[in-house]
This record gives sequence, structure tokens and C-alpha cells, in this order.
Amino acid sequence: MRRALLRRFLSLGFLTTGFICLASLAHAEPTGSYVPGTSGLTLPSLSLSFPTSQKPGDMVAVLRIVLLLTVLSLAPAILIMMTSFTRIVVVLSFLRQALGTQQMPPNQIIVGLALFLSLFIMAPTWKQISTTAIEPYMAEKIDQKVAYDRAEAPIREFMFAQTREKDLELFLSLSKEAKPKNREEVPTYVLIPSFIISELKTAFQIGFMLYLPFLVLDMIVASVLMAMGMMMLPPVVISLPFKLLLFVLVDGWELIVGSLVKSFG
Repeated sequence: MRRALLRRFLSLGFLTTGFICLASLAHAEPTGSYVPGTSGLTLPSLSLSFPTSQKPGDMVAVLRIVLLLTVLSLAPAILIMMTSFTRIVVVLSFLRQALGTQQMPPNQIIVGLALFLSLFIMAPTWKQISTTAIEPYMAEKIDQKVAYDRAEAPIREFMFAQTREKDLELFLSLSKEAKPKNREEVPTYVLIPSFIISELKTAFQIGFMLYLPFLVLDMIVASVLMAMGMMMLPPVVISLPFKLLLFVLVDGWELIVGSLVKSFG
């Protein structure tokens, strides 16, 4: 009985698929030899070439486009390494592990929240860059070098505010550069790795503070289970609801997000 019913469903499925294919072939237009400009779907094309010209300005324009595409390809690394994104995403990852919720919230939520918090924190810096560098350059009031210097200054100021002197001295000694007299003499390639390890250290410190209350709760639950003789029951199964209850009662998201934003003040 079941085999007969299965055969009927398979036959019906094959017939339906065949009718659909025949209908699509019947309504399809005959293609024949394709003649450009007569029919069919035309797709836009983009080409980048070096024109043959005697004017140096033409080559400079093409090189600027190539440089812009290169900067856009490095935009994710710039966003991650030179902004507040690193600290935020590491702290949120520590929070998820401390709660023991496995993949809740998912990675997409953590990265998205870290991204928008970074945009919120870096908004004054982006506004300053837009006002002092991008808008004058687009209006052709300044050249490319001046725009780069003006755009670099706010980013360096933000990184200097979050970088420890000990980390900066480490990379200055590794680079074998002369001791700078002020911040303006510190090279950017020295400042960036100093800022990154400072951010990682700060994020690990915050993560340790996040772990403490949940670790104490795990220890209490494990001790109670051992006292009751329930050694075969994993303490994580019992402590997880209490962790979530504690996190909700103290309004954990407001505390963590507020503390993260204020830590960049």
C-alpha cells in the first residue's frame, strides 16, 4: 500500500515537472543567432585602463582611482584596528562565554552591535574628518596630501587617548626610532600596533571583571549539587537559568554598553 502510494506521488511529481518544462519552452522566445542591439539583456560593464595620452594629468587621475580602490579594500582592517571595534567585540564575546549561552547571541548580532556602537563612539571623529578633510577636498580647496594629513590627525588623536605609554614605548624601541619629543613625531605605523595591544589589554581586563560574578554563581551551584549528592548532573545546566535571571535583574545590557561607551571618554 505504501509503495503504491509512493509511486503515485513520484509519478505526479514527474508529470508536474514535465508540464512546467514544456510550458516554459513553449512561451520562450526563439533565440537563434544573437545580434547585439536587437534583443536580450544587456549588462553594464566597468573597465579600468591606462589611456595613451601625452598629458600627465590623465595618468594621475587613473592612479588616484587605483589608490581609492586600494583604500576601500583596506577599509575593513581600518575599521577593526583603528577604531573602538576591537574592544567592544572582544568584551561582548567574553560576555557570551561567561553566560555560557553557547551561540546566543549569534555572531552576527555581536558583530552588528559592535559595529553600530563603534559608529556611535567614532561619530565625532568622523564628523571632524568630514568637515576638515573630505568636504574641502571634494570642493577642490585643498590637495590630496593636505586632505590626508587633516584626516589622519583626528584618528591619531583618538588612538593616542586610548594607548598606554608602556605599549607605545615598546614599539618605539622595537622600531629603533629616535625618542620623539612630542606626539606629532610618533610615526603612525608605530602608533597603530600600540593602540591595538592596548585595546586588547583593556578588553581582557573588562572580560575578567565580567567573569567574576558568573564564576561565583557557578561555584555556588556546584557546591550545592555536590552537597545534595547530585554529582552526575552538570552544574552548568542548573546555573544557566540563574545567570540569565541575574543578568536581566541588573539590566546587564545597559550596564555593559554604558560602561563600554564611557570607557572611551
